[in-house]
Amino acid sequence: MLTKLCSFVAKLCLVLAVIGLLLVVLCVQWQVIGRYILNDTPTWAENLAMLLVLFVTAFGLGVGVRDAGHIGLESLVVLLPEQWRLRIEVLIHALVAGFGALMIHGGWVWAAAKWSEKKPMLPVPDGIDYVPIMIAGCLILLFSIEHMVALFRGVEVEPVWN
Repeated sequence: MLTKLCSFVAKLCLVLAVIGLLLVVLCVQWQVIGRYILNDTPTWAENLAMLLVLFVTAFGLGVGVRDAGHIGLESLVVLLPEQWRLRIEVLIHALVAGFGALMIHGGWVWAAAKWSEKKPMLPVPDGIDYVPIMIAGCLILLFSIEHMVALFRGVEVEPVWN
């Protein structure tokens, strides 16, 4: 059940990342059209594009952790005996999960500190810049737990784009 939930969340993250990326392209296109064709630069377009890039990165980062697309030292782990390999892989995923938890905490602290301030060109709180850190942390934590459960069960986590 955890695998089905994580697979659904990962697919949703990929869809949201693609939609966000398309919105970034549209924002940049509108800024270029406004600046060079309409001679009236939309001030919000660049700020919105940069905010969207943060969310796209957060979703992509989470999926990258689930699909083991992050940097790893598997060549060293493969050389270990089987009993140590499982322990080291669990330790690696536990450390990644701990990093995700730190991201959640740090993102929360910064978002709360900046939430009362407004962004200069957008009608959103300045603390929204730190929400993607919390999202990425939640995804990293969830997907690391999925990997640890899969290791204990002796199964592989199927990448989302298979």
